[in-house]
Amino acid sequence: MDSILVTGNGPVNGQIPIAGAKNACLTLMPATLLSEEPLTLTNAPRLSDIKTMTALLQSLGAEVSSLQDGQVQAMSSHDLTSQTADYEIVRKMRASNLVLGPLLARFGHAVVSLPGGCAIGARPMDLHVEGLEALGAEIELKDGYLYAKAPGGLKGAVHEMRFASVGATENIVMAATLAKGTTVLKNAAREPEIVDLVECLRKMGAQIAGEGTSTIEIQGVDRLHGATHQVVTDRIELGTYMLAPAICGGEVELLGGRMRLVESFAAKLDAAGVSVTETDKGLKVARKNGRVSAVDVVTEPFPGFPTDLQAQMMALMCTAEGTSVLEERIFENRFMHAPELVRMGANIEVHGGTATVTGVERLKGAPVMATDLRASVSLILAGLAAEGETTVSRVYHLDRGYEHVVRKLEGVGAKIERIKGQ
Repeated sequence: MDSILVTGNGPVNGQIPIAGAKNACLTLMPATLLSEEPLTLTNAPRLSDIKTMTALLQSLGAEVSSLQDGQVQAMSSHDLTSQTADYEIVRKMRASNLVLGPLLARFGHAVVSLPGGCAIGARPMDLHVEGLEALGAEIELKDGYLYAKAPGGLKGAVHEMRFASVGATENIVMAATLAKGTTVLKNAAREPEIVDLVECLRKMGAQIAGEGTSTIEIQGVDRLHGATHQVVTDRIELGTYMLAPAICGGEVELLGGRMRLVESFAAKLDAAGVSVTETDKGLKVARKNGRVSAVDVVTEPFPGFPTDLQAQMMALMCTAEGTSVLEERIFENRFMHAPELVRMGANIEVHGGTATVTGVERLKGAPVMATDLRASVSLILAGLAAEGETTVSRVYHLDRGYEHVVRKLEGVGAKIERIKGQ
């Protein structure tokens, strides 16, 4: 099993290109199921999760071609052979459940495995089911599969979600594009990935308004056509690499970054003593004066502080002057990186959904283990700021969400290498 060796090596300087958003691409790919005509995505990230979604779509009979070194995904669902998403594929990735809404809308029936639990929380399907049932679907859970049908087709409705779930919003919006009449989705999630999905669906002929707000209105159409769409910049990869100069000094320009994607995160960095400025090419980040200051963080749905940047922010706070409190309100069990940071000399106390971090002057390199995707990169960031060598094991998590981590960090002067397992 591969590992990553990081040696604390002082400041980082230069440019890092930011890839297309994983979470956006994983939502856009199932949109191909809504139409018989081709859907082409450009600026696609080259990640294992994209390969998993490709395998799932192909298992349904869709044609998927990866072009231009994986940065273009060309898809066609003109001749699907199945409407069943099998457990063996769905279990590998939570986003697989996003085929439910499109299949149900286009074919009137679908069978989709429950994805099961996750290292960072259960993330159940109830909000997806409630929204689709509001559109007239009949859904039964049997033997770990959701059996969904809409014999007379889906019908527009007014539905208010109990929680602004990103995945449920995406599933319901995609399904509503082919429903009869108008759907009004209230308490919808507002993430940039949803805005990106709507922009793509609109290119395919969907009639949607209100994306980026808490109320989205969808006027159903008879059919959608093909389109070409560029995947939005990955705001989580962007935020992650913004922390590299914050944690070990220097100045880095993140190519393709935009402030509107990370405003709440950038505000916290500014309060901690990190400068973030927009340039013609992206965002430039530099530590203002010496050691950063402790700041408190509460994770919230967009436009609040992203839960997917909490682990990385904790790594920064481990080296800050003062004590910070990080409160996780989105997922339970998302502090599994804390004990690994403690192995590196961090001072962290976790009580339920709250972690109290008292900064230390210097972390020390140690062997650590990644527990999930964002935890893995938080340990790499900590290693950049640590004295000596840090070996991060179980980095297969990393491959799900970050392309070419070693190459990108080496490009700004970090001392980092991937060690092949036996």
